Amino acid sequence: MKLSIITTFFLVYSTALFSQQDSLVFINTKWETQTIAPGIVWKHFHFDKNLFQSNQNINIIEIKLKKKRAIALGAEAKTLKPVSEFGQATGAIAAINGNFFDTKNGGSVDYIKLNDSVFSNNRLWPNNIRARHQQAALVIHNGKLRIAKWDSSVNWESTLQAADIMNTGPLLLWQGNRQPLDTGEFNHARHPRTAIARLGKKRILFITVDGRNEQAAGMSLYELAIIIKWLKARDGINMDGGGSTTCWISKQPGNGVVNYPSDNKKWDHEGQRKVANVVIVK
Repeated sequence: MKLSIITTFFLVYSTALFSQQDSLVFINTKWETQTIAPGIVWKHFHFDKNLFQSNQNINIIEIKLKKKRAIALGAEAKTLKPVSEFGQATGAIAAINGNFFDTKNGGSVDYIKLNDSVFSNNRLWPNNIRARHQQAALVIHNGKLRIAKWDSSVNWESTLQAADIMNTGPLLLWQGNRQPLDTGEFNHARHPRTAIARLGKKRILFITVDGRNEQAAGMSLYELAIIIKWLKARDGINMDGGGSTTCWISKQPGNGVVNYPSDNKKWDHEGQRKVANVVIVK
């Protein structure tokens, strides 16, 4: 009995200590920074086995929404194309991949409203159950972005007042609090990840975490939620990830991709997956 109590205490203490060490490493990181446009800063850092006991490669686009600055969506109903192509076509300053999509036939599998018109609807699971990536949304009005939480109603999306809406998820952080996540493989395993966070009414973060490479382990959604919390965000939401995870910046060398997309299984900037939609800043 004593051994069991001691073991339990040690595990709890070790977990707390481990998290504290990680938080200190992350919070004290000297990010490589570059201003890519007025009010928009690109941050990057490669953690060498010192974050969550793993290699991690993180890119962050920090956006201060001024009068002439706007968040927007780009989407195709059938055609799939790389994030870089979406970015160039929309005249974006920066772009990241959007929500989940049909890899064979194109188009999102989640609700999107674009320019005040419904662009795609949720493809529900059996028994009309929502997927985890249909239980939160990006809501964009006049170029300003907020994150919304599903209220359990059937037609929740139709009640959101905005010209542009994109369902995605899971919701990771809400009003400063980490949100419950189930223990399924999708949440628990480490993968490349894309996320968007809101620090206030006029500060937005586009975040990508690389993975599936010895240089970058990727993160579980638990780990992703923790770093969003450490970034002092108020709300945070998961986007499509895995091979889709891409961060593109206009006027950067080569194809403009600054992370290391994993679809070609190489540690370079050429492994973009063709996607159905993106989130951009202009």
